[in-house]
Amino acid sequence: MQILMRKLLQRISCRQVNGRRVYSTKKFVDSGQPTPASHPQLMKEGEITPGISAEEYISRRKRLLEILPENSVAILAAAPEKMMTDVVPYPYRQDANYLYITGCQQPGGVAVLSHECGLCMFMPETSAHDVIWKGQIAGVDAAPETFKADKAYPMSKIQEILPDMIGRSSKLFHNQETAVQTYTNLEAFQKADFYGAVRNLSRLTHELRWVKSPAELKLMRESASIGCQALLQTMLHSKSHPYEGLLAAKFEYECKMRGAQRMAFNPVVGGGPNAAVIHYSRNDQKIDDGDLVLMDVGCELHGYVSDMTRTWPPCGSFSSLEEALYDLILQTNKECLELCMPGTSLLQIHHYSVGMLRKGLKEIGIVNSDGTDPYNELNPTSIGHYLGMDVHDSSVVTYERPLEPGVVITIEPGIYIPLSFSGPERFRGIGIRIEDEVLITETGYEVLTGSLPKEIKHIESLLNNFSSETGRENHINAKAATS
Repeated sequence: MQILMRKLLQRISCRQVNGRRVYSTKKFVDSGQPTPASHPQLMKEGEITPGISAEEYISRRKRLLEILPENSVAILAAAPEKMMTDVVPYPYRQDANYLYITGCQQPGGVAVLSHECGLCMFMPETSAHDVIWKGQIAGVDAAPETFKADKAYPMSKIQEILPDMIGRSSKLFHNQETAVQTYTNLEAFQKADFYGAVRNLSRLTHELRWVKSPAELKLMRESASIGCQALLQTMLHSKSHPYEGLLAAKFEYECKMRGAQRMAFNPVVGGGPNAAVIHYSRNDQKIDDGDLVLMDVGCELHGYVSDMTRTWPPCGSFSSLEEALYDLILQTNKECLELCMPGTSLLQIHHYSVGMLRKGLKEIGIVNSDGTDPYNELNPTSIGHYLGMDVHDSSVVTYERPLEPGVVITIEPGIYIPLSFSGPERFRGIGIRIEDEVLITETGYEVLTGSLPKEIKHIESLLNNFSSETGRENHINAKAATS
């Protein structure tokens, strides 16, 4: 019995060393998130989060201090937990700014950065009840050990320590999106706010996050690769399972089986006229034979997201009308990709796409030459956005900013013709978007989603050469499940 208890108190880890398996019974501290000691299959020594080293996190803090005005303090709070019901939380996702600076993936903390103290972390305190029901979380001991903080205190000390830090500063920056009363109710904070000394920290953190490091780009390539593989499998699945909900489930399954932690956003799976709803999310309809389906999807891998869209006919062939519209979007996508290079801005690419789409819509016959211009009704979106830890990453950085090597953007021309469109009836209820992830390089661009087919002949070949026997059997099961 004593031997059994000792085994329960110790965690046995297995590693590959020189081709041999080596077992260790060394105890390690549970920090409430993966560490190299607890998850050697996931992380390397020296990493705070998978793929990102302690040195990189420390470098981020130094770079933030370099652009933080002298005698200033920056405050970042972790994202709050959100509840589905009184006892059921939604899956937790950390605020990108807090994660970028601290590496902590857990709720309840407040981080303070200043030239005087470096990184100071106020950590949540747990009770035995919390540990029983929720498990271990990172406390004060984990801040210097796991996250390499310079100072650490329990959250109960924040009212005693933080006011002095604020009082000695001339400017105060904080993450407005996750601000918590734990510090905003402090008299010192309210006094600084009253005298106009409080600023939004996102102006600085978004600037740092805009250009990605080599380690970040490696994770973004992996996230894009997972998304591409999952969407390709979903496209193959669609011929025998033409249901929005089933395709959303298939994509999520394929992503998670390849290592993704979550979806980057709720999948958009719009069949037929639902594809004309830009952020359609109900995903509850059957896709009629002959209709197109638009899937705008992405996954998150260790804090970095992917975002891609493909539109195709699950039946296996485009109609001539669909083909004309699709080709316009495809050619716009291709020409806009060629504009992706250092020095060009997203706004410039957007203006080019608008001109190309307007011209094409007139040639196809959707837009008449009678002086009216319904273009903004048919496409009210931008050609793209920045991408990284958030889907619309570094949103404070303007689209007029010239692109630089290491920036990741999306290129996503589209057309969304609602059933209420006053133009020719034959075009109503069609939505088409083609979205790629693009990394700006020293010499041009790299398409991170280039493995996903988007040529009409490739899509039709893919769908029509898929094994129909398995598909027919699965379709019967799917139909029974949705009836």
